[in-house]
Amino acid sequence: MSSVLHEVWKLFQYYILPVLPLLALVLIEIQLMYYRRENEVMFGTDAFNEKIKAFEFTPKEVRTLEKLVRTSKFENKDAVLNSSGLFEAAVDEFYRIRNVLSVRDETLEAVASLRRKMDFTGSNPLTMVCSTRQFNVGDRVDLVFEDHGVLKRSVIVDRSEKSWSVSIDASGLMVKTLVGMRVLVRWTRMNDAVYSVRLPVLSATSEKIIFNHSEKLDKEQLRKWVRALVDFPVEARFKDGKTCSGMLYDLSAGGILLGLPEDCKSDQQFSITFELPTFGVQNVDVKVLNNLGHRNPKFPQYYSISAVFTGAYAWTQERVLQYIFEVNHKNKPSKVKKMPEKAPTA
Repeated sequence: MSSVLHEVWKLFQYYILPVLPLLALVLIEIQLMYYRRENEVMFGTDAFNEKIKAFEFTPKEVRTLEKLVRTSKFENKDAVLNSSGLFEAAVDEFYRIRNVLSVRDETLEAVASLRRKMDFTGSNPLTMVCSTRQFNVGDRVDLVFEDHGVLKRSVIVDRSEKSWSVSIDASGLMVKTLVGMRVLVRWTRMNDAVYSVRLPVLSATSEKIIFNHSEKLDKEQLRKWVRALVDFPVEARFKDGKTCSGMLYDLSAGGILLGLPEDCKSDQQFSITFELPTFGVQNVDVKVLNNLGHRNPKFPQYYSISAVFTGAYAWTQERVLQYIFEVNHKNKPSKVKKMPEKAPTA
């Protein structure tokens, strides 16, 4: 036993003892770095002080904003005021370090108020959405469950900094199976994108399910390409062999909005055929982004479905781009110079 202790002591002397002073210096430097970050004047302080005047923040909100800046990895103090993405990154880091469940309620309320006052929520069409904390009560989301069941346009009934909940109508038996299940949540911001994330159910009742927040949202662009309004007949062919006829409402090089009598689901894939004027019949595969319901009053029997092209669609894409160019060119008002009138002759 003594020989083992002797060997351990030798290892400590030769390998651990020599690095202890270096380790102590590193720990001291880290502590000094945190002290400087918490107390020294940061770069961009003047800009920060000037910008916050426009928002009429309360003293508590200013102190909370200071905490977010000091906790973040940003060098500029005014960075969190410049974009919603930087603000949410600072919020996420602050909650990670402090543990959001341990943060005082008044601080959580201040963070939510800062987001509202700076208009960094998803209701602002110019705001970049990167966190479920930017969703609003009253927004509607689609819920896709592991058993492929779908709840469409469920209402967000509560949203705090800690969690958020969505209304459902479920039996007691279903509720028991929901907790822990991973659900695909999809939120559509019109004329922008479909935002989605897979989240485990934190808890559930027969009226609502509760999720933790996520800062990792997938984004599928809706309006990346210039679109042309059309009214082309379209034929859809599904993987089970079923077919149906509908109408193409608008068209871009990246996707479409079409009306079909079939109640399609998000991520569902099928093929369509339509005739593009001057370019002939087009056959292309598509994937459903969102089912918007019965939206088109001209075709009340059809579901309005936004979809993107998938598979090999480069040839169709090129033709669609050319078609949109020609349509826009024809619709441009002609710029004909008006010649000056001749003076009447005597």
